[in-house]
Amino acid sequence: MRTHLSDSGQDVSNRGDRVARWRPALVAGACLAALALSGQARAAAPAAPASCQALQAKYPQFKGKTLVNAINPHTPGYEALDPNDPSQYIGFDIDLGETIASCLGAKMSYKPVTFAALLTTLQSGQADIVISDIYATEERAKAADFITYSKVFDGVLVAKGNPKKITGINTSMCGAAAAENTGYVEVPLIQALAPACKAAGKPEASIQLYDNNASCIQAILAGRADTYVNDVNTVDQAVKAYPDKLEKATAVTLPYSVGIAVPKGKPEFRDAVMAALVEIQKAGIQTTLLKKWSLGEENLETPKLIVAK
Repeated sequence: MRTHLSDSGQDVSNRGDRVARWRPALVAGACLAALALSGQARAAAPAAPASCQALQAKYPQFKGKTLVNAINPHTPGYEALDPNDPSQYIGFDIDLGETIASCLGAKMSYKPVTFAALLTTLQSGQADIVISDIYATEERAKAADFITYSKVFDGVLVAKGNPKKITGINTSMCGAAAAENTGYVEVPLIQALAPACKAAGKPEASIQLYDNNASCIQAILAGRADTYVNDVNTVDQAVKAYPDKLEKATAVTLPYSVGIAVPKGKPEFRDAVMAALVEIQKAGIQTTLLKKWSLGEENLETPKLIVAK
């Protein structure tokens, strides 16, 4: 597989207009296209721990390289365009990725794509790594190896007042329209409700597929959809942006972890990334970043590998 390892040499939770974070996908898409052409989407790396020097000696092949990170930058708090400077990406995953690269003596560049294209971009060799709030499932492990770093808690977003009385991924969704991202794990979970809805004499939930979080949220605001189930922090950010129009019906725990995806067949790179993540966690940097982006320390998970069986 062709690689893109090539020789080359801020917390925004309380600033700016929150509505700008959820601008329509068309505007965001135009910005992404401009960024992809400019190649200027970079953020300053947090300081890597001193223990990373030993890793750079152990994995010298990555020092001085530029890693291409495929991201879907529509998840405020994790990865998004900076509303104050659209030439920059900001968020927890951006900071974490920059620190991992720094720990290995490398730099990080970015390739913005739709969520559904994250793993295919990695498989095609157009990216070296994916750090973009992607859940590490056994099915996805057929396409990439995963290194986990965060637990998964989902929120159920609904219109203010919860007119459909949705209480989770259960029969309360029967007959409702759910807006979801193409390729998200929530899609089959909602589809799996069909037999229970039928048994209850109710219509099954319908699913509207979009390419990013912003479009899903806009679907609820526009009255096209009744609910959106996704990472609880994403849902909380949406409620903060539109407190008079949206609310979180409930939070649910999903049996997944968030992971860093790396190409299959590159065990040294996978091991180097995992070793860097371990050192970053030991130094307390991941905890500091979780606090910075108001994501909750309980999200931290000790790294583990998820690979195809």
